[in-house]
Amino acid sequence: MELRQLQYFVTVAETKSFTRAAERCLVVQSALSHQIARLERELGARLFDRTSRRVRLTAAGEAFLPDAQQCLDAAERGAAEVAAAVGEVRGKLTVGVIPTVAAVDVPAVLRAFHERYPQVRIGLRVGTSESLVAKVKDGTIDVAFLGLPTTARPDGVRSRKLAHDRHVAVVAPDHPLAGEADVDLLRLSTEVFVDFPAGSAGRDQSDQAFASAGLHREVPFEVTSPEFLARLVHLRLGIAMLPSNYAPHLSGVVTIPVLDAPVRIEHLIWSRFGLTPAAAAFLAVLDVSPSEPEPRK
Repeated sequence: MELRQLQYFVTVAETKSFTRAAERCLVVQSALSHQIARLERELGARLFDRTSRRVRLTAAGEAFLPDAQQCLDAAERGAAEVAAAVGEVRGKLTVGVIPTVAAVDVPAVLRAFHERYPQVRIGLRVGTSESLVAKVKDGTIDVAFLGLPTTARPDGVRSRKLAHDRHVAVVAPDHPLAGEADVDLLRLSTEVFVDFPAGSAGRDQSDQAFASAGLHREVPFEVTSPEFLARLVHLRLGIAMLPSNYAPHLSGVVTIPVLDAPVRIEHLIWSRFGLTPAAAAFLAVLDVSPSEPEPRK
């Protein structure tokens, strides 16, 4: 069983196409098909059901895919470790971010990292804070930038606090509140809100603030994209609260300081169980030590 066979198999599984897999692997389709057939003979099972209209994994293929991916990942990590031993940084780096990250200019950091380490393949994943913590813990993502209420902390990972930020009210330019110098939660509780999904860290910050003040609010609109949130606010379907350092990135809305606003903390997180050379190099670009002590509970 050869690594290229595993690579071809995984790529076909990802693309669901022998043609697209051959293009991605930079080989002719007949060569890729030949290697897949060899792999199937070695394993004694068909890995794909293939028709003129679709390609899908068989039950055997589904069972084999996780192990094939692990073999490829291990081979890539090994090659990266060898390169690091002779002073080169290569391999891949996967960075996770929440949509409203503001403490770090992530695109600028990625550009600086790419210029310094051009042989590293960079992947970017956008998600919720809780999903990013889980993916760093299971090794799917190397490092991540996230935001949490002051009552929460990223458990099971190493982390550094990057910034504290207060929320501001976000309203349409022609909203009655738009001309106010500031506002409080009691006044905001009379408004209809657009917010992130219930249970997410982005939502919890505001929910906890209103609950602590003994106030109830209506949130009929739940979205995952801050840009879409801003569009709904602009159309006067509701108001929102967002971190003050992020809100100015949105267009078509205005912001108002909130006297008793919730506070969030932005964190950088990475694995407790060792880093790839690329991930360690990325932390170095941010002037962070991989062995930095974990925050106390």
